[in-house]
Amino acid sequence: MSIRQISVATSILLMVFVIQESVVSQFRLPGGGFSILMIFALTWAVLSETEVAAVIGFAAGFLMDLSQSAAGPFGQWTLILLLAGYSISYIGFGDDNVQANAIGIIFFVVIANLLVEIAYLVIGALLGVSSGSFVQVLITLSGMSIWALLISPLLLPVFTRLHAMIFDSRSAL
Repeated sequence: MSIRQISVATSILLMVFVIQESVVSQFRLPGGGFSILMIFALTWAVLSETEVAAVIGFAAGFLMDLSQSAAGPFGQWTLILLLAGYSISYIGFGDDNVQANAIGIIFFVVIANLLVEIAYLVIGALLGVSSGSFVQVLITLSGMSIWALLISPLLLPVFTRLHAMIFDSRSAL
């Protein structure tokens, strides 16, 4: 990654974080809501090489740890999104059936969102963080997955265009 790519990607990531914290987190949606920052990081992980996806996952996780709504110990989101970004990129990168297909990207993002939330709960339980009753956890996981399924198709064109503008070597006009 060049310095230009790093600086532009960082500014976009910070802008998404500010939108998440100032707008999206103010909504009280049923079922737990959604995280634009996580959808952004997972979408870029599907579209990127493994190294770029790991860096984006680390940065997004670090920002999620800095969030006011983060309940777990510091570094938990960083670890989970770093591993998730690398894993998703490893599975999806180079497979043109996934990258050329919007439904494939949305499928990867929604499933990865669910798996990341489950990993957050499991690691949180290992670290002694209380998570609530089983029914409440199930409702929250279901709600967040449904919201990710509804929001991802709306944000996918914007995120893929930004990714192409930064990381593609050809002109993305």
